Amino acid sequence: MTTSGADGTKERRPVIALAMGDPAGISPELTARLLALSDIRDAAHIIAIGDRRILDEGARVAGVTLDLEAASLDNAGTARHVFVDLAHLDPADVVRGEATLAGGTFATRNFRTALELAHAGKADAVCFTPFNKKAMRFAYPGYDDEIRFVADVLSFTGKVREFNVLEKVWNARVTSHIPLKDVASHLSVEAILAELKLTQACLKDAGYEEAKIAVAGLNPHAGDGGSFGMEEIDIIEPAVEKARALGFNVEGPFPADTVFLRALKEGFNAVMTMYHDQGQIAMKIIGFDKGVTMMGGLPFPLCTPAHGTAYDIAGKGIADIGATREAILLAARMAKKKRALSAAA
Repeated sequence: MTTSGADGTKERRPVIALAMGDPAGISPELTARLLALSDIRDAAHIIAIGDRRILDEGARVAGVTLDLEAASLDNAGTARHVFVDLAHLDPADVVRGEATLAGGTFATRNFRTALELAHAGKADAVCFTPFNKKAMRFAYPGYDDEIRFVADVLSFTGKVREFNVLEKVWNARVTSHIPLKDVASHLSVEAILAELKLTQACLKDAGYEEAKIAVAGLNPHAGDGGSFGMEEIDIIEPAVEKARALGFNVEGPFPADTVFLRALKEGFNAVMTMYHDQGQIAMKIIGFDKGVTMMGGLPFPLCTPAHGTAYDIAGKGIADIGATREAILLAARMAKKKRALSAAA
């Protein structure tokens, strides 16, 4: 699990536990295609988790040949990528393009196993190919989203937030999976400041030592001086000022309809939006095939492609590997940074 550094010395590649996602979508072929990439082999040692029969079907669809060693959960250290075969889903039971209990059970067990590996210190990061939330709820009725599942599996009580990541800009948000009508009531100076602190820390883990963050307003035209709402004046501006007093390079609030254009033009590393779709729409237009979802605040990096299971193209061999590749590379960079910080402490 070592590679040669620039000075010729050996350095350990980050170990990434990769959970196969929903078997009825593009996850099997994405997993197979990813494991065949030479730059991924150079960047990380992957412990892939799932059912080898499902993976082999994914490799057939993707048209790739895999060089994998079989491994157990207790013995996954090798120079090559390895596969932990849980042997828990017969391909004959997969209904392509349909969310099912069998598919949700497969994905939740893979995800749980990957999380437990990282929690036990046997992996430096966790990644997964796309899940289908409907299928996950069939298997785990309390499944609201990945954050809730991670907290349940690890008994984690800290603050975890979902970030969307593109090469040129990140998107952080103050509220996430709540109804739009409830957003304003969930905004406070303290909540925004807490998100800015977490965003700053996650950007630093990803290698941005001097991160520049733009903050979006809530209302049209960022409230237009109070004409269209007071949240900018009463809540968002004071939070930005407090963050600046702490030394953060943060500006705003800016109108949400132009903040991403400003960020790309002026070199902001991240945009903080007030609610889910305010940022998601912009990010997916900018780079749907490259977008990564990263969960910040955990003891280890957790990344996945930002797109879904693409039931409509499952089995056609045309799924784009871009976002999955970027998810692994981001997890590897963040894991190396965390390891370096731990060694220096």
